[in-house]
Amino acid sequence: MYGLDINFLKDRPAYQSNNKSEKKPGIKLPSGSLLPMYLGVGVGLCFPIFVGGGLLFLQAKTAELEQAIALLDEESKKLDAEIASITKIKEQTGAVKADTQSLVMVFDQIRPWSAMLEDLRDRIPASVQIETVRQTPPTPPAAGQPPGNPAGGIEITGLARSFNDVNDFLLLLQQSRFLKSGDTKIITASLADAPVQAGSGNSAGIKPPQVVKYTIQSSLSDVPASELIRELEQKGTVGLVTRIRAMQQTGVITR
Repeated sequence: MYGLDINFLKDRPAYQSNNKSEKKPGIKLPSGSLLPMYLGVGVGLCFPIFVGGGLLFLQAKTAELEQAIALLDEESKKLDAEIASITKIKEQTGAVKADTQSLVMVFDQIRPWSAMLEDLRDRIPASVQIETVRQTPPTPPAAGQPPGNPAGGIEITGLARSFNDVNDFLLLLQQSRFLKSGDTKIITASLADAPVQAGSGNSAGIKPPQVVKYTIQSSLSDVPASELIRELEQKGTVGLVTRIRAMQQTGVITR
């Protein structure tokens, strides 16, 4: 015969709760909305993309800047070469201008002897004679003083009827623009026998009358020839006047 073995303990609530507590723990999913988790995952994935894109952008910009720097260096070298060329041209131009100015200064100090002798002829009184006219070397400047007129001066010797005639001649010479008024002076003036002209028939031994033998010295004027155009034209120095006017038209000599 079979016997029935019925366990009524399993039907008790306490036993069932114990069995439930003995179940193995599993993975529990969070309850509620999953949006914050998706946002976090998205941010985590986008950050490396942004970093990588930024690096690529910086590399591209760096390459552009390096290319621009290379172009600027090349342009700088070209500009340096052009500046050096311009500087050299300026130096050459300055040297040419200096040489031209030196020539102009020398040219502007020219005193044609024909014009000066014509000026003397127009100023000499009728009672005064000129025996010799010679050019004298320039006087060396004093210490610390600028050099004087390189043309020097003139010395005039001759005879006059009286001392007053010599003084009149001196005053007329001081009015000449070809000479320096302050440097025009009588160096010597003394009585002497008038020279006997050959064939005058002075066989009786008559003593000739006395005259004044004089020496006048002066310095040539340092007024530029370009400022003496009117005087030079009046004395017939056409060639020099024409050259001065041509240089004034080209601007080499200022008016």
